[in-house]
Amino acid sequence: MSFPNFPDKKQSEPIMRPEDTIEMRRTFGRFPAVDPPKGLVLCLKNDLPYQLRWKTPVQKVGRVMGDLFLVKRTRGRVGVLSNFGIGAPVVVSLAEEMVAWGVEKFIILSWGGALQKELHAGDIVLNDRAIRDEGVSHHYLPAEKYISSDSSLKQKIESRLNSQNIKFASGATWTTDAPYRETKDEILQYQSEGVQTVEMEIAGLFALARFRAVKAASIVIVADRLANLKWESPADMKEINRAFEVAYNAAIDALNEDA
Repeated sequence: MSFPNFPDKKQSEPIMRPEDTIEMRRTFGRFPAVDPPKGLVLCLKNDLPYQLRWKTPVQKVGRVMGDLFLVKRTRGRVGVLSNFGIGAPVVVSLAEEMVAWGVEKFIILSWGGALQKELHAGDIVLNDRAIRDEGVSHHYLPAEKYISSDSSLKQKIESRLNSQNIKFASGATWTTDAPYRETKDEILQYQSEGVQTVEMEIAGLFALARFRAVKAASIVIVADRLANLKWESPADMKEINRAFEVAYNAAIDALNEDA
């Protein structure tokens, strides 16, 4: 992606800084009065921390464009942010503030569509890279097709899942801003390249993490399917909910181990 006739971002400093936004939120009493967690789960299933609060106790400590929780068993080392909306612009703006606050590691837990025929609703996919078919990442890094996850953090998630004999797939994801503009030709191309899933956030987070020198990894739970060149919604939520619970706790443990 290129931006013809736009000023070169490398030649001048940005006007707005995430540190300034945090200070503004504090001035108006809208920023949590706690120490930052070292690791943060960005949870796209909005109700998950509340649903699992009896099995995985959390303490809600405030809002930062979303609901912020600290996971009790980690003694504040790991937090969960949910209920903040969808899309790479939202996730990257949030992550910018969280990095400025002191967060060093992120795992995004997302819904996604299956591109490969062997994937079905409730399957867990760990991403080693993401296709940058969105706009945000191109404001942070020169244009390239892919952006990689942090391999060490991804391996910690893998270790947690393997220790429980949880089946999962690994591979690339396709991040797009425009789900209603996904075409058959694109799906066929990405299927042939072995791309596993499609979603709306991951490439932006990976680019921000590289730019800010922090760690980021991702877990996608398959919900819908596009592998047969048509949209197929899940028959029910049972397997999806079960996968989210497993992945949620694996992400928390991976971040806590790395804290």
